[in-house]
Amino acid sequence: MLQLEKIGRRYPGVVALDGVDFSLDPGEVVGLIGENGAGKSTLMKILGGIIPPSEGTIRLDGVAHAALSVTEATRAGIAFVHQELEVFDNLDVAANVFIGREPCGFGPLRLIRTRELERRVQPLLDRLGADFGPRTPVADLSIAQRQMVEIAKALSIDARVIIMDEPTSSLTLSETDRLLRIIAELKASGVAVIYISHRLAEVKQCADRVVCLRDGRVAGELGRDAIEHAAMIRLMIGRDLRSLYIPPRTPPREEGCVIRDVVPAAMPEAHVSLTVRKGEILGLAGLVGAGRTSLARALFGVDPLRGGTIALHGTPVRIRSPREAIAHGLYLVPEDRKREGLVLNLPLTQNVTLPNLRAFARRLLVDRHAETACFTRERTRLGIRAADGSVPAVTLSGGNQQKIVLAKWLSMRPRMIIFDEPTRGIDVGAKEEIYRLMRDLADAGVTILMISSDMEEVLGVSDRIAVMHAGRVTGVLERPDFSELNVLRLAIGEAAEAA
Repeated sequence: MLQLEKIGRRYPGVVALDGVDFSLDPGEVVGLIGENGAGKSTLMKILGGIIPPSEGTIRLDGVAHAALSVTEATRAGIAFVHQELEVFDNLDVAANVFIGREPCGFGPLRLIRTRELERRVQPLLDRLGADFGPRTPVADLSIAQRQMVEIAKALSIDARVIIMDEPTSSLTLSETDRLLRIIAELKASGVAVIYISHRLAEVKQCADRVVCLRDGRVAGELGRDAIEHAAMIRLMIGRDLRSLYIPPRTPPREEGCVIRDVVPAAMPEAHVSLTVRKGEILGLAGLVGAGRTSLARALFGVDPLRGGTIALHGTPVRIRSPREAIAHGLYLVPEDRKREGLVLNLPLTQNVTLPNLRAFARRLLVDRHAETACFTRERTRLGIRAADGSVPAVTLSGGNQQKIVLAKWLSMRPRMIIFDEPTRGIDVGAKEEIYRLMRDLADAGVTILMISSDMEEVLGVSDRIAVMHAGRVTGVLERPDFSELNVLRLAIGEAAEAA
């Protein structure tokens, strides 16, 4: 049904794709894997008509095309679920799902038939098990719910091919299971799916075949019987990876951050009390809506506090803004790096130095040489893949954008860092680097609070695990009591079982 032949894509100074061959049959699920920057999203953007290839041929049902437009791709039945959410906050769910394809009435005004629009959208939401309706404003939805809107949008056309780029990066376990069931239903009805994910367990569960890209080229392919975690990692990084997780040392007892009866304004029903030790990684688990991100934003001063106290390394602190949090050495790596962690149109160097600009000022003028030296140092430290510091942040892959967010805080002197979903949409190689960096920071005495919805990550990285339910901490697990069952019990408000 689909063939990509010798596809190449070049940018100034960068070869994103180099002679890539790719094929797809009706009703086939192909897992597309590779590290960030390997070319996966670029290849799919070419297929979706978002960008043209520099060379190569696209064949649809045997008909050759030098390039596709978005309109041509849509007419051919190619739907795209993007990794970075492409939704309009100022519209409701129904308008987002059928944007540009709204049912309209007759007459000179051709007004949108809103009831017909909602009637078409509701079955899609029911199919996905969504807990919101067609008239819900997208601005009121969480990231996980916005991801569901993207998937509904893809299902709303009579698709022959659905490209899913990290579709579960913000979904809960139950939402992920539901999506995998939907993929099986699509496959049974003859719809082909290209599934891009760094969650290799999901790839193994749903894919008929796996294709791996590395440095813009096809590194190899695995048939159904050969799809194993270790085999996929070998294709992605060219070597075996013994373990993603660095064993924690014995957790210290000195208090790093003490939170008492904190009430975030965004969640007034919450009352959070928690102690994070100096030099440990405390994992914060819980279901979507438990209040983890609300707590992180309140601690960093993004949202105000309605009550409670915060002490950092034994000293009471009052944080009313991010500026005050930064002054106390408390930093946040946000869940949504594009909207809250970066200024996408600014160069990488300025993104890194922006929170600490006074340190680079000389008589009210910014010392660009000092800025460049700082960026170069952090680029080497974190392995950031970029031509130089002058390129805008928007041009980087998701993993490298996350490293830029980390670089701006590490260039200063952190006392405490809150990581909110630190490896969302990041490949296995970059995950290992970030886990090692977190462990190094903890060993250096930095207090780390890690919020994650990835159960394997929480169990593997944390020294202790705190679990939230309905705005309260329902329990804190020591390593002997770590288990998926105990975390889930606490996440739904039940008691954990002793080891």
